[in-house]
Amino acid sequence: MPWEVLREVTATRYITPLREGGSLPGLVEADDLGTYVLKFTGAGQGRKTLVAEVVCGELARRLGFRMPRLVTVDLDPVLGLGEPDPQVQDLLKSSAGLNLGMEFLSGALGFDPLAFEMSPEEAGRIVWFDALVNNVDRSWRNPNLLRLHGETWLIDHGATMIWHHNWPGAEASAARPYDASDHALLRFAPDVRAAAEALAPRVTEELLAEVTAEIPDVWLAGEPGFAGPDDLRRAYARPLLARAAGVHDRIEGLK
Repeated sequence: MPWEVLREVTATRYITPLREGGSLPGLVEADDLGTYVLKFTGAGQGRKTLVAEVVCGELARRLGFRMPRLVTVDLDPVLGLGEPDPQVQDLLKSSAGLNLGMEFLSGALGFDPLAFEMSPEEAGRIVWFDALVNNVDRSWRNPNLLRLHGETWLIDHGATMIWHHNWPGAEASAARPYDASDHALLRFAPDVRAAAEALAPRVTEELLAEVTAEIPDVWLAGEPGFAGPDDLRRAYARPLLARAAGVHDRIEGLK
């Protein structure tokens, strides 16, 4: 099925910072009347975090996981002039231009592994996907999962694909096993092998080309060692394609 290209919207109102996140995301309204959790180019690892959100979020969506809709958000820092926190002011000033928005799921609850149930099949799919993208931020302390209307939604994939922070060592880094010993879903006996059988064949070169095409050029420009944005897009796809085939055999810490 054809997938909608990430739409660009313009922030019209800065509502409030969300202090639960380490990168201090903010809640904004946009000109499409939507409300979004805004991830800033000026925060933490900057645009690479946003690239990871796009690649992993859009890949997850195409593999059948529930993901809040992603958009790119044009931000005018003047919207935050009424925010009294100097840290937030600095973040807004350093993030003028294109940022990333994640649809705000009103009424959603944070997933608590002790309060909710999950089948081994669903848990296995999530653990397998996290192994594929090397998600180090789905622990019992911070599951980065939401529960809405009895369904589980995946959020916050900025701490994935750690190899893109050191491209010369990317191949070796991407080949390492995935440590699931601290994963939020271990208590549900995740059926990772069944997940691999269902999902791995769907991670194709064509699918990854479609996913990486969603990354805005401006977030890829100027990366040392690459001829341009398309060259870098292919570099993002290669480790994921290689991991998909056998990462289920290299997941450590499963009970």
